[in-house]
Order: sequence, then C-alpha cells, then structure tokens
Amino acid sequence: MPRAKIPRKSTNIDMTAMCDVAFLLLSFFILATKFKPPEALSVVTPSSVSSKVAPDKNVMLITMDHDGKVYFSVSDGNISEKKDIIDAINTSKNLGLTDAEKKNFSNNASAYIGVPFAKLKPYLALAPEQVKSYVQPGIPTKDSTDNELIDWVRAAVGAFQGEKMNILVKGDDAAKYPAFQGVIIAFKKNDQLKFQLVTNPVAAPRGSELEKIQSATGNKSSEQ
Repeated sequence: MPRAKIPRKSTNIDMTAMCDVAFLLLSFFILATKFKPPEALSVVTPSSVSSKVAPDKNVMLITMDHDGKVYFSVSDGNISEKKDIIDAINTSKNLGLTDAEKKNFSNNASAYIGVPFAKLKPYLALAPEQVKSYVQPGIPTKDSTDNELIDWVRAAVGAFQGEKMNILVKGDDAAKYPAFQGVIIAFKKNDQLKFQLVTNPVAAPRGSELEKIQSATGNKSSEQ
C-alpha cells in the first residue's frame, strides 16, 4: 500500500514583533547612555608604552598646558579632602573665603585651580557659566621664592594624612621644562618624591620584549 505524501509548506515567521522589541531596546540604550563630557582642561599628553592604569581615587593632579600654565585639582570623589584643602589655604593665606566660595571648590567636579592666591576669591565667586569662559593665568611656579603650588601640595598632604595620596602629573607635550621644574620644586618642598606621569598609551613596538611579555600575560598598554 503506497504511503500518503504530506505536502511540504515553506516556513514563514513573522518578525514584526522581534523588530519592534529591537527598536525599543535600541531607543532605550540611546536615551539612557551618558556621554563623556568634554574635558575642562584640554591637554595633549606625550605618548609612551605602559601597562599601568592611572588611579582615579585619592588623586592629586597637577596639570601643565601647552603654554606652561600649572593647574591643581583633586579627584571628584574626595569632597571631604577638598574641603580640608580649601580651609587650609583660606586660613594660611587669610583669603576670607565665604562658605559659598569654598563650596564652589569642594563640590565642583572639574575644579581646576589655575590662579594665584590674589585672584582665588573672585575666581571662586564666579558662576559656573562664567568659569567656563574665564582664562586662568596659571598657578605661579617660577622658583622656590615664588611658587604657590608649594602651598597647594602642602594642603593636599595634610588633607590626605593617614591615607595614600596618588600624585599624578599631566603635562602637555608642548610644555617647556621650566614649568615642570616648578612642579618638582613644590614636590620636594613637601617631601613628595613619588609621582606618576599621565601619558597617551601606545602599543609596544612589534617584536620587542615588552610586546612578548604583554602577549604572554594578556596586558595591553594603557594610560599611566
């Protein structure tokens, strides 16, 4: 007796619902994504090969721009340390800062200080919109007799007392040596002789020993 043949039909899947879900998810991620804000201080760092990652906690950052201007800042999460720093500066320099002006320093996530003490009070009194357009002259670091960065470093050392303070130096590739020398003087005056340089990471030269080590350990060059 011959077998009855079942007619084959082509499979037809309705993808409308799947497309709707995909577009909903895509819309959600686009709306929920937080883009990295532009840096308050743009610096083109020199390139180097390194496998170390720069710390982001308990950081005192000294920045030098392409004109050699020096700026001081502390990592965003260290609000209490920022308060101690600005209190110490206010007391030692008798600046007469108000609570609102001190709050502008401690609560500002991108509080780069690049002004001499004589201009610090009016600078901290500026509104956020005014700060963005304000051209800071930089912290004076000419020599040991006229180096206000010494006081900022001293205040930071006191604020981080009992904790490990990570000192980072971020210099523009076009910055000249005198600016860096002023920073070193400030460190020496406060017995801070260990710091890390922030650089632009590049891959290790092909065929070098470092490339072989990184390939074997799975490490990649990163910002140091």
